[in-house]
Amino acid sequence: QVQLVESGGGLVQTRGSLRLSCAASRRTLSRYTMAWFRQAPGKEREFVAAISYWTRYADSVKGRFTISRDNAENTVYLQMNNLEPEDTAAYYCAARDGMVTTEVSAYDYWGQGTQVTVSS
Repeated sequence: QVQLVESGGGLVQTRGSLRLSCAASRRTLSRYTMAWFRQAPGKEREFVAAISYWTRYADSVKGRFTISRDNAENTVYLQMNNLEPEDTAAYYCAARDGMVTTEVSAYDYWGQGTQVTVSS
């Protein structure tokens, strides 16, 4: 079992930055694929970024967001720069014991989410 706890969300102005953190309970985090998803009101949950031995990003965030991990601290980060109002959503951390995928249903463990609001 893996427990995930997100933090770092908040209110930011357009073109601002935020860094989200996801702390995992399990010490074998390094073997898991970790990902960030987001869900805006009235919309489906969508893939944002994932990291295992490589990284993958949604086209909408490439060049603006960076996913990274600190295995020693069991933490995954999402650095978000140049934020836009369209980035407003609840952001969720997820984990799976497998390869990187963008599919929501492929992830076994989820955090409770952290809200990011970008004002125009």
